[in-house]
Amino acid sequence: MQLEHQIVLVTGAGRGLGAAIASAFARASAKVVFNYRRSRAPAEAAVAKLGPERAVALQANVTRRHEVDAMFEAAARHFGGPVTTIINNALPDFSFNGDARSKADGIGWNEFAAQLEGALGGALNTVQAALPAMRQARFGRIVNIGSNLFQNPVVPYHDYTAAKAALLSLTRTLSAELGPDGITVNMVSGGLLRTTDASRATPEAVFDLIAASTPLRRVTTPEEFADAVLFFASPWSRAVTGQNLVVDGGLVKD
Repeated sequence: MQLEHQIVLVTGAGRGLGAAIASAFARASAKVVFNYRRSRAPAEAAVAKLGPERAVALQANVTRRHEVDAMFEAAARHFGGPVTTIINNALPDFSFNGDARSKADGIGWNEFAAQLEGALGGALNTVQAALPAMRQARFGRIVNIGSNLFQNPVVPYHDYTAAKAALLSLTRTLSAELGPDGITVNMVSGGLLRTTDASRATPEAVFDLIAASTPLRRVTTPEEFADAVLFFASPWSRAVTGQNLVVDGGLVKD
């Protein structure tokens, strides 16, 4: 299915990377659901620029299944058809500042649980809400947003990294089960991006160090990352599933 015929849900699209991904789909003429939890104003501002025929902003906490179901129903009513494509980007509250993160001797299971519920639980909720329509259409595109930190754990984001690793596992098991239904499931993993709301706390020296370590000698932008997400939703990736593509300027080789 061409991008212009898809109805794309991007979770956590009110700001940061999610907003960049949702805007990239809109530029490719897809119909886009800008999901947000608290960032209502920027989500609605982005949608206002695109118009109601191309975009809608819908509030839902993706960790709550009843809110996710209501969001999918509202999206179908707005666009006259079900969601065909899911980008699981929503991130539990987190600041990318290694100096402020809990270390091994102090981190609690509650911190792991919060990240797992947001990354893994949120993705499970959106996938389950979408499956009936995707199976009926024998088409679906699911792209989960991961991290390069489980290949390159340079900072002690123990809880965040564990949740993203679990999401990769879910990506691969879902791809095996859902492939016969015409549904592909992939992951796009990035490193530190310049700049999102989550990475604003990162010291400039860290950005400089990462840039110097990449073959491209720069830090990847949200817009560049979004391009790779569009690939997995496009017809050019129709034979690709269960994969994890690292988009970080060549820093990590998966």
